[in-house]
Amino acid sequence: MNQPVPHRTPDLVAVLAWIEQHLDDPLSVETIAARASLSPYHFSRLFSAAMGRGVMAHVRGRRLVRAAQRLTADPDLRLVDLALDCGFDSQEAFTRAFARLFGVSPGRFRRGFSVTPIEGQYPMTMPDDVAVAVTRLPDLVALDGFTVAGPAARFDEANKAQIPQLWSKLMGALPFEGQAPSWTTYGVVWNVDRAEGSFDYMAGVGVAEDAALPEGFAAKRIEASRYAVFRIVLNGGAVHPQIKHAMATIWGELVPASGLTVADRPDFERYDSEFAPTKKGAVIDFYLPVEV
Repeated sequence: MNQPVPHRTPDLVAVLAWIEQHLDDPLSVETIAARASLSPYHFSRLFSAAMGRGVMAHVRGRRLVRAAQRLTADPDLRLVDLALDCGFDSQEAFTRAFARLFGVSPGRFRRGFSVTPIEGQYPMTMPDDVAVAVTRLPDLVALDGFTVAGPAARFDEANKAQIPQLWSKLMGALPFEGQAPSWTTYGVVWNVDRAEGSFDYMAGVGVAEDAALPEGFAAKRIEASRYAVFRIVLNGGAVHPQIKHAMATIWGELVPASGLTVADRPDFERYDSEFAPTKKGAVIDFYLPVEV
């Protein structure tokens, strides 16, 4: 049996330091992933799971943090020059991004906004470890095609904290006619944007093809595929950080070590009918489609 693997990967720590040293260089997901010796797809999923934001969102944030430091150190620095140094096309775009991150304009920041919380607002380092057991099950699993239905939305780093609202909306509508009798639920991910860390997500249940869906629900067809299955065993604590760190393990360590080729099809978390998120030992199975 596979043993649980600790989630943190030293390669990502080294890449974070490399990014910090190359913030003045043209950077892309592809160039950063190459530094980690991973495909852009694998690296993007690893990075988002470990850091809680997309690769290029991190780069922009770190450039803005450094810009804030330069603002306080050099009173004669022109904002337009700082904007161009940070990779923005205009001073206006830079000002909007700066204000979103720090809550004030660059001008007000320069006039005395405290620099103390800068690193806390957008740290360059990885979050603290969370103990969670993750294993890859030994055999690939073949599934016939099936349909999942539920509330869905597009998420990115700015709004993905709202994902639990989809689950609340799903549970509030169950059961409904045409729902699969097993009560198995799925968290389905597709249309992943590697650079921005954005994706489509559905909280859903299996349904019959002709099911009449509740208002606000959509249907998503999952085509027949073979899957590598990764088992996450929760520790009874907060679920979100455990899943986040489990995904860092899966994408950063277990997938690259498997030698498998990930298919460009939806992946999903699978929760059985007995799933209790705060119960120690509760299991989530993550299904990753692979080419065979």
